[in-house]
Amino acid sequence: MNAESTLMDSVKSEIAATAARMVVEEGLEYGPAKRRAARQLGLSARAALPDNDLVEDSVREYIELFCAETQPSELAALRRLALTWMERLAVFRPYLGGAVWHGTATRLSDIYLQLFCDDPKSAEIALIDHQITYETRAVTGFTGATVDALSLSSMSAELGEPIGVHLLIYDHDDVRGALRPDAKGRPPRGDIRAVRAMLGQ
Repeated sequence: MNAESTLMDSVKSEIAATAARMVVEEGLEYGPAKRRAARQLGLSARAALPDNDLVEDSVREYIELFCAETQPSELAALRRLALTWMERLAVFRPYLGGAVWHGTATRLSDIYLQLFCDDPKSAEIALIDHQITYETRAVTGFTGATVDALSLSSMSAELGEPIGVHLLIYDHDDVRGALRPDAKGRPPRGDIRAVRAMLGQ
């Protein structure tokens, strides 16, 4: 490995460590955290950023060092809240992804559920029917295409505060791609049965 490559890896590791602190302490998503970390370190806007796997590794290290006593109970509370919403939305084949699924979430983390619907408007209609207030926005989904995200706030009795819950709407046929292992060979998301198993239910 040449000196330039070693330096680049070192810079990426520094960005990842700084971003990890922002993810844990401020609840930032990985993308904004990486960009802000680079700016905070005085790097060019064109600086090569670490990939999400490196940031996730840094988040795990940060949690182990600074949040080992509080994070496990916060994560369990978020998983229980996620399961509540998955059971409510079971007809839409919900899968849990993100930090709550992968185990790096804290009380500042949001919950991300992917719904696989025969009719893309059916989940929205269900929220309206149950008088649940939500906001709609367009986000980039795991397929790379733009999908609708229905964002709402849900009170966690265990944590004593509202948690953001984001429902990403996919076509039913997209579920096959949703289950391909990620770069680390892990399932990138889990269904109701998997989340219950995580919670020992």
